Amino acid sequence: MAHPEILVVGGGIAGCSTACHLARLGHRVTLLERESLAGAASGLNAGSIECVGWGHQPRSGQASEPGAAPGGADLDTWLTAGSLEIFLSLQLDRGHDIELRQSGGLVAIRTGEEMAWAQERVTRLQRLGHQIELLDSREGRALEPEADPELLGFLHAPRRAQADPVKATRAFAQEAERHGARVLEGHEVVALAAERDSVRARTPQGEWSAAALVLAAGPWCRPLGALLGLEVPVVPVRGQMWATPPLPPSVFHTISAAESPLHWRDTPGGDAATPPHLTHRGPERLTRHLYGRQRRDGVVIFGGDRQLAGYDAEPDKAGIEVNHRHAAEVLPFLAEVPRARTWAGLMPFSLDGKPLIGRWPGPAPVYVVSGLASSGFGRGPMAGRLLAELIHTGEAPAVLREADPARVAVEG
Repeated sequence: MAHPEILVVGGGIAGCSTACHLARLGHRVTLLERESLAGAASGLNAGSIECVGWGHQPRSGQASEPGAAPGGADLDTWLTAGSLEIFLSLQLDRGHDIELRQSGGLVAIRTGEEMAWAQERVTRLQRLGHQIELLDSREGRALEPEADPELLGFLHAPRRAQADPVKATRAFAQEAERHGARVLEGHEVVALAAERDSVRARTPQGEWSAAALVLAAGPWCRPLGALLGLEVPVVPVRGQMWATPPLPPSVFHTISAAESPLHWRDTPGGDAATPPHLTHRGPERLTRHLYGRQRRDGVVIFGGDRQLAGYDAEPDKAGIEVNHRHAAEVLPFLAEVPRARTWAGLMPFSLDGKPLIGRWPGPAPVYVVSGLASSGFGRGPMAGRLLAELIHTGEAPAVLREADPARVAVEG
């Protein structure tokens, strides 16, 4: 039986970041991934990194190292701005080519209602000191020449970025190993047990014991929690994407559209069994959602649907068609470009729409980092760091209060 100090279950961006930061803090760590690192949503997403900066909210101190975050900001700011700083450090300071590019992001505006929403959002975020601006159609097309001239305008967030999700996730794992962690792929956890001061995990390859357990397995945190008698309220939401063949440089920012955030502002949805901010209620489409970018290899990728489908990760052809038409409304040249492939992945949505980052209530040393929804890639690095620091110090920073699993903890 192996005896690491901390077991991390899940080899996505949040799990690898947690393992990396725990190892940097001197902990003995073993990460168990049932398949391959970044094999699920962490490697199947668009690679968009949403950020509008730290703003001018009160801060508790100066960053102590590259990638460190100031205090005082709200949770979403910590997760987005903090993760961008960590990504920057990973590539610029630690030498990992994760294809990071701070490209900026554009949100396309098609209707008067969307323009009113955008004006309200810009006013609110600029008041908080964040970096975002409203552009008219001409200004937006100066940045993104292929954009439809019939669009009314764009939200422009210059701090938004993009990176390769597989390379980035594996870079965190490599950093963890550099600091002494063991990262084991193909190790599926089939049994868990926990006592007051220890946990045990069993895989087909053997059994591990540790002083603490971190559940970082995205939507699979729910069945893993059930092995311990815990009801972790995270459900799988299917997101799907499509890709073109390699093209000449054509898309220079991360691209999204205002239709879905306007809808979710007015009709967020969600109930005791369904998370908010989905594109479907059963088979009925509620709104269209859009995001995409062009990768370094020239491939243009777009996606958008958020649909409850259990653990079914097969793409829905009709949804792909809707998303392709939506993308062509923003970038008309895409209407004539064939799709080279489609794929889908399962995202971890919490039932109340907020992340789960912290210790699960009770005597057993069990921690969770999940519920990062569709922006797990862009928020996972800082989520992992915050959890690692909580485990290391035994104290949760105030910014994690709204992510505390105690708010939803129910015995299974």
